[in-house]
Amino acid sequence: MFSIIQAAGWPIGFLLLASVIAVALIIERAITLRRSKIVPAGLVDNVIAQYRQGGVSPESLGKLAEQSPLGRILAAGLRNVKSSREVMKESIEEAGRAATHELERFLTSLGTIASISPLMGLFGTVVGMIEIFGSQTAVGNDPHQLAHGISVALYNTGFGLIIAIPSMIAYRHFRALVDSLVVDMEQQAIKLVETVHGERAR
Repeated sequence: MFSIIQAAGWPIGFLLLASVIAVALIIERAITLRRSKIVPAGLVDNVIAQYRQGGVSPESLGKLAEQSPLGRILAAGLRNVKSSREVMKESIEEAGRAATHELERFLTSLGTIASISPLMGLFGTVVGMIEIFGSQTAVGNDPHQLAHGISVALYNTGFGLIIAIPSMIAYRHFRALVDSLVVDMEQQAIKLVETVHGERAR
């Protein structure tokens, strides 16, 4: 592996850095964006049951907000439970925007890596082509420099694609997952609002 990296020349350094960052972001998002962690099953039903039994205290709201992004949204709504339906929905929407921003964290960086990796590979290819043309002298070609230029050109192109393809797949997957989680949280929050204000059939 080290011999391949060495043959690819100095442009491969940018691609190696991009690959390390991409792997770190994919692992971090895979751990963070677990549905059970973002939208715990049965949470809204437990919150509604607790509210009907005797209301909610500031302490219980604080614990609810610490549990998950959905918990923070529900807690924001319950803090304004005595207000009108519109005020309660506004507080939930504000908390929802903050939660959505948190879920989308690092996705832009991952998408950027997926987009620029082929360009960085192309840059390495250009460097390799320059070395190939530089191998031509008045007395002929330098075989060693010619081979090195070809290696730089091909290896960088390959590495760029190897990094870009899984990064783009991961970006698209996480993007769709975030959209699904946001819709799920929105439905749970609407259920709370309509239940509290007596507008949802049980």
